[in-house]
Amino acid sequence: MFQYVIETDTGKKREINEDRVAVLKRPEGLLLVLVADGMGGHNAGDVASEMTVNSLSTLFLEERAEAFSSIESKKEWLSEHIQNVNKEVYEYAGNNPACKGMGTTLIAALIDDAGCVMCHIGDSRAYVIDGTVEQLTRDHSYVNVLIDSGEISEEEAEDHPKKNWIVKALGTEPGIEGEFLHFPLAPPLYLLICSDGLSNKVTKEDIAAIVCSPMPLSKKGEELVKLANHLGGEDNISFVLLSSLVEEV
Repeated sequence: MFQYVIETDTGKKREINEDRVAVLKRPEGLLLVLVADGMGGHNAGDVASEMTVNSLSTLFLEERAEAFSSIESKKEWLSEHIQNVNKEVYEYAGNNPACKGMGTTLIAALIDDAGCVMCHIGDSRAYVIDGTVEQLTRDHSYVNVLIDSGEISEEEAEDHPKKNWIVKALGTEPGIEGEFLHFPLAPPLYLLICSDGLSNKVTKEDIAAIVCSPMPLSKKGEELVKLANHLGGEDNISFVLLSSLVEEV
C-alpha cells in the first residue's frame, strides 16, 4: 500500500493559503486523496476549498464499503458527491455576498490495490513518476481551449498572458461535470497530485530528479516546496506525494 507525504505552503507572495489538501483512509484500506485550490482571492477561495475537502472527507468516512466495490461504483460515488458539494458551495456563495464568485479546483482520487479512480476539475494536476514524469490530467484552461481550436500551439501556450485562466471550477455554476480517469498503479512508482503553485514553477525534470532521489519521502516533499519558493513562490504550493515503494518516510 502507498506511503505518502502531504505538503501545503502559503508561498512567498500570498497572505493566506487558499489550498486545502487531505488524505483519508478507510478501515479496508481505501484512500481518498483530495487537493483543492480555492479561487476568488478576496471572494473566499479558502472557504470554497475548505468546504469541498471537509464535505467529501466526511462523506467518504461515513459511506458503506459496498459503495466502493468496483471501478464503476467508485466513479458513481465521486460523481454524485462532487455534484452535491458543488451545489452546496454554489448556494453558499449565493447566500453570502462576501463569498460571491468563489470556487475551487479539485482532484479527488480513490486509491487501493485495484488502482486509482480520479475526478479532475480545473488546473490542479496529477503526475505518475517512475524515472520520468507523465502528466495524467489535462488542465481545464483557456489556453487549452485555444490549443484545441488550433488558434495557438502548445509552445505558445507556455507564455500566454491568460495561461492561468481556468474554464471549469467547482462551485461557480449550479452544476458540474468532472473529468474521470482510471489507471493501475503498478509499482514501483510515485503519484504526485498538486496545485498549480507547484506545477507552474517546477519542471517535470526537476520533479523527477527530486522524487527519484534517495532522500526520505518527507525530505522530497520539503525539497519540492523549497524549489517552488526559490523560483518565485507567487502562489500557494500544495500536494500529496504517494510512493508505492517501501522507503524511509
